This record gives sequence, structure tokens and C-alpha cells, in this order.
Amino acid sequence: MLLVVDENNDGVRLDLYLSELYEGVSRSKIQSAIKSGKVLVNGQEKKSSYILKENDKIEFEKLITDEIVKIEPENIPLEIVWEDENMAVVNKPSGMLTHPTPIEMSGTLVNALLYKYGENLSDLNGEFRRGIVHRLDRNTSGLLMIAKNNQTHEYLANLIKNHELTKKYHAVLKGVYPKDDDVIEEPIARHRTQPHKMAVYPDGKPSKTILKVLERFNEATYVELTLITGRTHQIRVHTSYKKYPVYNDSLYGAGQGKVKTDEQVLQSFYLRFAKPNSDEIIEIKIEPDEKLSKVLTYFRNRRA
Repeated sequence: MLLVVDENNDGVRLDLYLSELYEGVSRSKIQSAIKSGKVLVNGQEKKSSYILKENDKIEFEKLITDEIVKIEPENIPLEIVWEDENMAVVNKPSGMLTHPTPIEMSGTLVNALLYKYGENLSDLNGEFRRGIVHRLDRNTSGLLMIAKNNQTHEYLANLIKNHELTKKYHAVLKGVYPKDDDVIEEPIARHRTQPHKMAVYPDGKPSKTILKVLERFNEATYVELTLITGRTHQIRVHTSYKKYPVYNDSLYGAGQGKVKTDEQVLQSFYLRFAKPNSDEIIEIKIEPDEKLSKVLTYFRNRRA
């Protein structure tokens, strides 16, 4: 298996990075695999404490099982919102993993993409992330760009890196947000003691979210969020830091509200980017999904 480290994992220890990938596997077992030479970084053995850098290439095998498991194509329905010969934009449902992990090998977006597109997917991020340029958390729904070849993958990755892609989200926040418009500009890094989380730290990576209030309710706020940077869990971390976490986001302190949903009420609803090999601007917007609609309906009915 080959993984390429993205900017969000720059500065993370090797063993912590693999611990997040292998949820449920003890850190000591991962450290043992690293020590025995089953993990290579840029073709070389490294210590567990090695600090990863952006674009490092991690190769490993036999970390969990005795053989490499092939990612199987699966006939899972896909909502393709837009596509051409080089890329596609899909609407990922809440509850679906973007890509497999060695613990969870089926039912992911990549399994579905392999069934639909076969080998016509980029492989710059390894077999587990075929076609995946950026990701959404399991319980976040919405728009994702898919690269059908490596050239397009590099092009789209550069759009993201150079902030030439516009990504907007809708969310319901717990509590009544006080400002109509806000800019949350707080640095984000891996949580010091809980590596599966991110947090605001002075030495973290610069992170910027623009927030606009759309509706206020008695106990919640409907907002639009524009990502200027794209750190892991950025919206969830920034809103939690401001004491208005995303509704039902148990990882970042919201707990379950009166309207029960499968974790955070957050949807990537808008993308704007320049089409590969063209000056044409593609602008895509989708309607609120079932989870977001359910929560909004509840609060709007209570207000009425």
C-alpha cells in the first residue's frame, strides 16, 4: 500500500499517522511493525517518532494481515452531479467513508468508483484512494471532486493548494451564533493527546473559515461556511472553538440534540473551479440533504 502525505498531516509522527489510519489497532502493534521494517518512508526505514513532511511517500505491508487485500469494486449507487472525460463531481451521502482503510474495506466511495470507472481513476494517493483528490468525513455529505487520471489529479490538487477552488458548506450549529458575519482565523494542528482529533494551537497551520448566518432559531443557527484553507476537520474545529459546535457533532463537544441524526449536520453544497484544460468555470450547487432538511424543518416548525 502506498500513501502520499498531504499538507494536513505535515508535522505528524509516523506512528500517530498510521494509528489514525488503522483505527482499532494498538499503537504498540503499529510501532512494532515500523521497527521491524514493514513501513518505509520514501523508500527508507524510519523510527516511529519520524515527523512526516508533505509529499512523503509511505509504503507498508503486512501491518494487519499476512497479505495485501485488493480493494474490490462494488455496485453501490453513485450520484454523479457533473463530469467530463477528466474528472467527476459526486454527491457523497452521509455515513459513507470516502476511501477504505485496512479495517473497513467495503461500502466506501472508492469501492463504488472502481465499479463505475474501473482503472480510469488516478492512483497518485495509492490504491486505497483511487481517484480521491480531497475527502469528506464519513458523516459529512456533499460534493467531492474525482480525478480520472493523474494529470487531472495534480491539476485539482494545485487548485486546492493555491486556494483557487471555492468550497462552501451548510451547517446547523448548536446555540445562537451572535454575529451575522464572522471570519474565524485560528491555527489548527493535530490534538496533542487525542490524535484522531484536531484542535486550535498557536503553532498550528494557518486556517481560515468565513461564516455567514442564514437563519437563527431558539437553540441553533443555520450557517454558510466558506473554506479559505482546507485543514482536516476545519469547520468542526473552528465552530467548536467559538463555542458553537456543529449540531450533533459528538467528537467536538455538541452531543446529541433534540433532533437525532447520525453525527454532525454538515454538508458540502457548493463548488466553483476552472475546468481542467479549459478556461470554463464550473459552478455546482446542491440542495440540502435529508439530514440537514430534517433538522431545519424541526427548528422552523418550532419557531412558527
